[in-house]
Amino acid sequence: MKSKDTATLIGLVAIMLWASVVALIRGVSESFGAVGGAAMMYTVASVFLALTVGFPNLRQFPRNYLIWGSTLFVAYELCLSLSIGYADNNRQAIEVGMINYLWPTFTLVSAIVFNRQRSSLLVVPGFVLSMAGILWALGGDQGIDLSGMLENIHDNPLSYGLAFCGALIWAAYCTVTARMANGKNGVTPFFMLVSVVLWAKYAIDGAGAMSIDVHSIVYLLLAAAAMGFGYAAWNIGILHGHATVLAGASYFIPVISAALAAMLLHAPLSNPFWYGAVMVCGGSMLCWHATRRRGATPES
Repeated sequence: MKSKDTATLIGLVAIMLWASVVALIRGVSESFGAVGGAAMMYTVASVFLALTVGFPNLRQFPRNYLIWGSTLFVAYELCLSLSIGYADNNRQAIEVGMINYLWPTFTLVSAIVFNRQRSSLLVVPGFVLSMAGILWALGGDQGIDLSGMLENIHDNPLSYGLAFCGALIWAAYCTVTARMANGKNGVTPFFMLVSVVLWAKYAIDGAGAMSIDVHSIVYLLLAAAAMGFGYAAWNIGILHGHATVLAGASYFIPVISAALAAMLLHAPLSNPFWYGAVMVCGGSMLCWHATRRRGATPES
């Protein structure tokens, strides 16, 4: 197998790892708590990254990337992990995970608006389709049900709000760091910073005791590996593999993630939810196609 194909395969493994994150984070939070579980997960993931990716020489990093990149990265990871951890039940955890997967659409729209990414008018129906998919997925068993959706959000505005903010923040991270990073990869120190912030929050909040057993340790190790190795594998794929293949495949993460979460968390999902998940994927792919029609390649 050619090295480029191997790198692409490694990138596809990253997509599968990321797709499992919602279910694994939820499993960790049920044993260790939302904040404590996230803190432990990012701590273990930081160790994994330090051993595999290594710790870079920060003096070689652009200052703006260190400041803005780390700030946005930490903010996103806090929103992602806590939105899932604070969910009232497993079904709600899957729903907020679906909201988080609006980030590919938001990223492409941001690239068009702020980075002058060339695109066609297909980006408009793509964006509308993604948003409609979220409304459909959150509407319950009836499909698009605005009153039911608003009632669900009203029951736990923090969890849903964090998920939506996270999607916007990650889009900003992708857009900003594409211009600032200068090829540098700060994932290891950024993960360490996330763990420090979470442990500080855990200490300030005075969170309760953790339930530690074989089941919780297994979930912790799997979640940390999925988070840490996911980023490491993605960097290999996107730098040395077929970037367009990986970009296209990444837009199927919402459906794969929902399927894995429904299975691991024993949370059956209604047909309207699956319709919504497919609409989110379709909208993201339309936006992606809109940036490729004129020969442009989106940032991934």
